[in-house]
Amino acid sequence: MRVAIDSGGTFTDCVFLADGRLELLKVASTPENPAEGIFEALKQIARRLKRRQTSPLELLCGTTVGTNALLERRGGRVTLVTTQGFEDVLEIGRQARPRLYDLFVDRPEPLVPLNRRIGLRERVGADGRVVVRLSPSELRRAVQVVRKTRPDAVAVCLLFCYLDRIHEQNIAKALRAAGFPVSVSHEILPEFREFERTSTTVSNAYLVPVMSRYLHETVARSAAAWRGKANSTRADRQVRVRIMQSNGGATSAEIAGREPVRTILSGPAGGVLGAEYVASLAGFSRVIAFDMGGTSTDVSLLGEGLGTTTESQVAGLPVAVSMLEIHTVGAGGGSIARLDRGGALRVGPESAGADPGPICYGKGEQPTVTDAHLLLGHLGTSGLLGGEFPLDMGRTRRHMERARGPIRTVEEFARGILAVANTVMEKAIRVVSIERGHDPRDYVLVAFGGAGGLHACELAGALGMRGALVPRLPGGLSALGILRADIVKDLSQTVNLAVASLREASARLEESFAKLIRDGMREMSREGVPARRIKVERWLDVRYAGQAYSLSVPARGDFCAAFHRAHEQRHGYHDRERKIEVVNVRCRFIGLTGKPKLPRIARPNPGEAPRPFERVRCGFGEKFLPTGLYQREDLRAGHQVRGPAVVAEYSATTLVPPGWKLRVDAFGNLLLTERKLRG
Repeated sequence: MRVAIDSGGTFTDCVFLADGRLELLKVASTPENPAEGIFEALKQIARRLKRRQTSPLELLCGTTVGTNALLERRGGRVTLVTTQGFEDVLEIGRQARPRLYDLFVDRPEPLVPLNRRIGLRERVGADGRVVVRLSPSELRRAVQVVRKTRPDAVAVCLLFCYLDRIHEQNIAKALRAAGFPVSVSHEILPEFREFERTSTTVSNAYLVPVMSRYLHETVARSAAAWRGKANSTRADRQVRVRIMQSNGGATSAEIAGREPVRTILSGPAGGVLGAEYVASLAGFSRVIAFDMGGTSTDVSLLGEGLGTTTESQVAGLPVAVSMLEIHTVGAGGGSIARLDRGGALRVGPESAGADPGPICYGKGEQPTVTDAHLLLGHLGTSGLLGGEFPLDMGRTRRHMERARGPIRTVEEFARGILAVANTVMEKAIRVVSIERGHDPRDYVLVAFGGAGGLHACELAGALGMRGALVPRLPGGLSALGILRADIVKDLSQTVNLAVASLREASARLEESFAKLIRDGMREMSREGVPARRIKVERWLDVRYAGQAYSLSVPARGDFCAAFHRAHEQRHGYHDRERKIEVVNVRCRFIGLTGKPKLPRIARPNPGEAPRPFERVRCGFGEKFLPTGLYQREDLRAGHQVRGPAVVAEYSATTLVPPGWKLRVDAFGNLLLTERKLRG
């Protein structure tokens, strides 16, 4: 039995196979203890299946535990061990400012204060040769000083250790023997750039205590729920837990506990995989994934495969491990609206979350995007989750009246909230498209998450996109992506190779790739993946000589020509006369897994047209118009609906404004267009 769970800020989404059919379950999230929400979800799944589960369970989780720990500074107490003279790298950072002309910008405090940074007398040179050997007495001193700082975890990051890791290996061995959890930079990020490598290693150590507790409790509580026990204090051998990584692949709970920095974009990465899958079913290769949940919105551009980056920042801290290119903004269904001191309307990034939630949920008192939709009639009359989650219109109107300030009517207040939220999300889409050399008019918006379908048409129309696609199971698409994820391991190594001739460089690079492939195949074997199911992708980080940053291109054929083309697209020019350098080599090991598929849906009988189950009045612009409410399960392949219309379903709601039309494809996806598709 395979179950995928995406723990969001408001709802915990579960997708699983029951009798060969994909099922979706949503339960309220428990942000204070995410494992409790997983426990409740598995109990409900077991009840829905109506039998005691004796078969093994594979649980695949997308989690925000790591992200939240960094954002809220709730990680462990970390001690940093580094080369003497480099104790202040975390504070020195880079010359670049977060905001160029802001003289008073506040930089985030380092995760490790000065009194817990230890410099050792050792040194590896830039050519990889040992300049100052790490003595046994210095090693003993390091352990003694670390012990006095009473850390929860230790980060070890020495100068040029990616060229010779012997000193790091000796320090890590001694500290682990002394009982400390240790994050070592040559295991986390064996690449040049001292600041990014140190920051990433420290972030990993900072998350180890938090993630280890979460994973231990998740495994134990999952076993308890699956076996029908009241509680469990140990992992069940029949329950295997895997965690979604930021790179779009899953890994074992054991590795995730050891390298939690790779799980920071865990949930959003599942959404990108889900969007890629449903777009392929609908016949689109160029799409922008738009995942609007209760707390935030994640956007990502998918053109020629999944785009990854090693230049991410989380909570103002560089995290240089491989991640899918996802841009996140604080705009979701639970984003709080308020009037600032100047009277301007603001929406987010603060969120009402799961508790207290929007006003209409019955506990919150601050207006949110969800409340605005309810007041304008966009959420129908039966509530959420197929009527299981009622919404309180009267309470919402009373609190919105008190919060609207000088705005004339509560309806105008609601329209303003949606307009501001749309502006924030439109800007996010521009960041991943126009600012990176892609024209959104060539793309289709794949809108999912509980609130994605409510904003899809407005955003696609504002950007002139080819249309919007609302997939099957939109409120659980991230969980579906997690369920379909392969097992992935990314390895890298700095080589700093000047390319004089393509043939000579390719031969030199083969030596570096051979070592990475040996290491990677060994890691995948530990994950339980047979060699016949492993696919290996090879990439190069390439730059012009003298540049500070690089671009990744596939390591095949004429990679120099591929780099020139990539540079032209990203930066608007290329220079074929300039020397090229290969900075890093990268290997991605993909353990292929069985993937559940969305089945085709039935076609209607001849002459059968879709009929609304109810008619209401919905606000569009300045007007309230008669609007048909449709149940998504009543729509068949080929059905068309003209706006204004609202399509309700268990996990989400889709809004079709006037001037738009909806067509249902063979797999039950909703294609929304303003005009006939080009091409």
